[in-house]
Amino acid sequence: MTTPHSTAPEEYDVIVVGAGPTGENVADRTAAAGLRTVIVEGELVGGECSYWACMPSKALLRPVAALADARAVAGSREAVGGALDAAAVLARRDSFASHWRDDGQVKWLRDTGIDLVRGHGRLAGERLVSVEQEDGSERLLRARHAVAVCTGSRPVLPKDVTGLAEARPWTNREATGAQAVPGRLAVVGGGVVGVELATAWRALGSEVVLLVRGSGLLPRMEPFAGELVADGLRAAGVDLRFGTEVTALERRAAAEEDGADGSEVTLTLADGARLTVDEVLYATGRAPRTADVGLEQVGLHPGDWLDVDDSCAVLGVDGEWLYAAGDVNHRALLTHQGKYQARITGAVIVARAQGRPLDTARWGAHAASADSAGAPQVVFTQPEVASVGLTLDAAERAGLRVKSIDHDLGAVAGASLYGDDYRGRARVVFDLDREVLVGATFVGPGVSELLHSATIAVVGEVPIDRLWHAVPAYPTISEVWLRLLEGCRG
Repeated sequence: MTTPHSTAPEEYDVIVVGAGPTGENVADRTAAAGLRTVIVEGELVGGECSYWACMPSKALLRPVAALADARAVAGSREAVGGALDAAAVLARRDSFASHWRDDGQVKWLRDTGIDLVRGHGRLAGERLVSVEQEDGSERLLRARHAVAVCTGSRPVLPKDVTGLAEARPWTNREATGAQAVPGRLAVVGGGVVGVELATAWRALGSEVVLLVRGSGLLPRMEPFAGELVADGLRAAGVDLRFGTEVTALERRAAAEEDGADGSEVTLTLADGARLTVDEVLYATGRAPRTADVGLEQVGLHPGDWLDVDDSCAVLGVDGEWLYAAGDVNHRALLTHQGKYQARITGAVIVARAQGRPLDTARWGAHAASADSAGAPQVVFTQPEVASVGLTLDAAERAGLRVKSIDHDLGAVAGASLYGDDYRGRARVVFDLDREVLVGATFVGPGVSELLHSATIAVVGEVPIDRLWHAVPAYPTISEVWLRLLEGCRG
């Protein structure tokens, strides 16, 4: 419980609540423009991405991809007959998570001229933020210009599973930070987190079963992406079960050698079947971290996603002083999009502080247009999935007159050189009226490096006749662009 604060609020130009990548980038932009900026953080500076999501998960997945690439080519295949060294992989992961210490991030804030207040920040009124510090004392901060809420999201656990709390399931935090490989792991959920962590822990030696309520993986992507990832998981030895719902969990003591912590978890499925594992990971969605940030103090509902306009100003709040960037606004739950929104938000705050007009037209300097039109994403499974913009289904539902052009990536010379028996697929979605691309999806080994070219084409709305003159080097996987563009012009 906080104690009353009798002194006047500390004055800043800008207050940022949340020191993840989004909050850090907002603060960086405003501080660089000469606005006195403070950032409030109750956990580690650097946020979810640095310690429990992007960095540790990709550190777990990179050795999987490196080994798969080596095994895909005759000659190198014979040199890498062994399994991954789990201890070395986990140690490397720890280094990329900075051993869960934020000294380096704190130093960066200090060197950048941004003040840090550690504690739980809550809105306390217009332009006011109350910070409950570790010792229970309260600091009250006032912003002359803006408050930016960048508190991110949290994992969602189902409410209708009997015994869930007592079973102590993993979320992404436990799954990316585990210090030992579980012998048996159940993953619940077929989205990005589920398939990536199933890939990583299977490669490190776990017996993995992936339980999916629906009929496929990666439901927000092109259907063929989920199909090819499912094939890759099965080939790696993952037990995939679709149309499966967990109704109950029970954790009980087990022989020490059977469970990582001397226990095991039994899952009861809707059809009455039972499954016993050492750990169960829930990857079933995200919710905003807004339940306890003082939204009620400014007329908003605690726990809700924060609705914003394209400048990331929060809707329903008068005065153009409250902003929300990153996961918390539910526009695009991706770290790079949060950082993009942060750059927009920072520019908006600075422009308003300096009395300059805003350019909020589509693709303007103060509009986060790419969130809806050109947000890229990579799924680091085997095979990789890389996508940007709209799927065919989403484009048609949006009322666009489009066609899709598909091509077998394995038929491209560069792909056959990349790996023996290369298997993959590419699709672009072509707007027939404007003659530009509105979406692209690539599935196959190494396709993440194709994504930025597609992002430039979609975001830049480059006419197909001009894209035709962008010649891909031979022999690379990028040569697939020739076949895709031929389909657009045909």
